Amino acid sequence: MAEFTASVFQNEFLSDGATDVHAIVTVTVAGAGQAGQGQGMAAGEIIIVDTSGSMTGENLGAAKHAASVAIDQILDGTWFAVISGTDTAARAFPYPNARLPMVQMEPGARAAAKQAIASFQPSGGTAMGTWLTLARELFQATPQATQRHAILLTDGKNEHESAQALSQAIYNATGVFQCDARGVGSRWQVDELRQIATALLGTVDLIAKPADMAADFESIIKQSMGRGVAAAELRVWAPQGSEVLFVRQVAPTVEDLTTRKTMVNPLTGSYPTGSWGDESRDYHVAVRVASKPVGSEQLAARVQLTVRDEVVASGLVKARWSNDDALTARIDPAVAHYTGQTELASAIQDGLAAKAAGDAATATVKLGRAVQLAAATGNDEATAKLRKVVEIDDANEGTVRLRRDVAKLDEMALDTASTKTTRVRK
Repeated sequence: MAEFTASVFQNEFLSDGATDVHAIVTVTVAGAGQAGQGQGMAAGEIIIVDTSGSMTGENLGAAKHAASVAIDQILDGTWFAVISGTDTAARAFPYPNARLPMVQMEPGARAAAKQAIASFQPSGGTAMGTWLTLARELFQATPQATQRHAILLTDGKNEHESAQALSQAIYNATGVFQCDARGVGSRWQVDELRQIATALLGTVDLIAKPADMAADFESIIKQSMGRGVAAAELRVWAPQGSEVLFVRQVAPTVEDLTTRKTMVNPLTGSYPTGSWGDESRDYHVAVRVASKPVGSEQLAARVQLTVRDEVVASGLVKARWSNDDALTARIDPAVAHYTGQTELASAIQDGLAAKAAGDAATATVKLGRAVQLAAATGNDEATAKLRKVVEIDDANEGTVRLRRDVAKLDEMALDTASTKTTRVRK
């Protein structure tokens, strides 16, 4: 039986006239169990492999091996399928003449799927929207698979369909399944895969070397199979007359959930969080309330995690007005930390975009700010990746110089890691 807890970290004291309340809400799940093992639940898994012409050689060989390793990690009883992606999408397994769109994993199906993967041949172009569309259709044709996850691998850009077609396919898949996206080598575009992963509540990352692909696939599927809580929502209630400014996941990665809100009732918004394993996630909730006289107290928000509309964890965000500067001037360490981490992600992405556009001045300022924020928040991983893109003269001041002849893979590694955060010690 899964156990859920929620903890709130904030400075609840506001100065006279202040209206904005910030809090970090930590939600932890323990004993989640395995995917598809709950009552009335079944899991579904789809492996999507780029088999376009650009995958010829080492990349496709490694992808075949990685997909087979992933197949070994899928639990028996899980509904699954394999998609071969080019400028069209094809269901490689179950075979095209199969009666069912997806089949349940068992030893015979596992062996047959590996055989199908081994027959992959490179050809054609890249149209990832068609891949996502087929995955959505397979999942929707298998309603018994209520917990749905896919992994998508590519080595190239989405060159054989329009950006609008990809965006529409992502939009149509949103809420149908989660998807982790991976790019191998340096010819794919981070923003394309980030668009997919962000909308589909997954992760995006770089596989720099084909030889690293199998370990990454194994880790992703193990994590997927370890998510025994099929889907949860974060619900935020705020009092009448107030405004929820934003809701962001800030650990283990930065994901802005604000625009994904659906209304439960006039005072409560719901934000999707996807499936959960044994893990902890941090959320930054900001609410604007009407100012009250000094000495007043108010409940500014109630934050709840719900599973199938049942509240499983809850935390309260409070507001107290004071004229004591010693109380109101304090910034809660967790709020300060994650505010910096969110700005760090934006600074890295904006800096790299400016650099790619040839705007060296803006790139230097933005990446300098990123260095400063990484140092201030103790994000050593970000600092190490930034050092490969800029020369750091003074980390505390954010004084940097752009490096010449930066390896494309180093820029991509920095970009994909930009949203990964370090946890604050509360």
